[in-house]
Amino acid sequence: MEIVVIISLVIGILLLNRPVTVLCQRLYTRHQFKRFIARETFYHSVVSRHFRYYNRLGLEEQRKFLFRTYLFQHAKNFHYIEVEPSAEMPILVSAAAVQLTFGLDKFKLNYFDDIFILRDDYHYGYYSRPFMGHVDQTGIYLSWDNFMKGISGQTANCNVGLHEMAHALAYVNFITQTEEDRHFKKEFPNFSKVARPIFTSMQQGEVRAKNLLGDYAATNYHEFWAVAVEVFFESPVAFRHELPELYEAMACVLNQDPLNFISGSTTIIRRPEAKKISEETIASSAKEAL
Repeated sequence: MEIVVIISLVIGILLLNRPVTVLCQRLYTRHQFKRFIARETFYHSVVSRHFRYYNRLGLEEQRKFLFRTYLFQHAKNFHYIEVEPSAEMPILVSAAAVQLTFGLDKFKLNYFDDIFILRDDYHYGYYSRPFMGHVDQTGIYLSWDNFMKGISGQTANCNVGLHEMAHALAYVNFITQTEEDRHFKKEFPNFSKVARPIFTSMQQGEVRAKNLLGDYAATNYHEFWAVAVEVFFESPVAFRHELPELYEAMACVLNQDPLNFISGSTTIIRRPEAKKISEETIASSAKEAL
């Protein structure tokens, strides 16, 4: 009889595990949304000063963007190396990650607990050239000087925030497989069908392969992906004109299209069934924000 009771308890726990987890997650998200509301105005003031992407969103999408930024920031430990920290720093770095993943369901890059912000270019490992940023198993590293130049548009097609978050997105989906996004993983092979031939031609130094992605994109396929992300957001018109098939593949894998801004639509998410945030109640708003 005791065995039957024990087995029944084990089965009951297993059956209840997911519903309980989902319920706890919803309660946590609702609690976080209440805290976010008190800070929403400040987040808006910070992000709107630096992100053209954010300013082109509709009001409901802006709230979704800010709430995701809040959740991303509070899921990370930020470390500052030879740079004076400010309240804006973690918000802006988090916003860069949210911009990249705005069309995806998974956006926290959960494998990475730590983000390191350095003052400017730095040396890493045995490499002789200085780094603007990198991603490895210990965390995401960004040089603040270059990060700010990127989001302010001072460096054409060079946005170190987007670049390193692109590496981190690939890392959690394909290397650690700790936060796999179903849509991203499903579409990435289709992206590679278009991207691989272009990358191979660039590596072989073919004259016809010269394009706006530049020589650094030919370093390896990881860099090709990260550079393509930068150009996709920074120069979407030129990207689509010069590499239309690659642009379309990028829009599909990230599930968003920056050119919708230019066409007059403020909805950048591609899938038609994507839900918007309701502002009627805190509970529904928090749920839709994710």
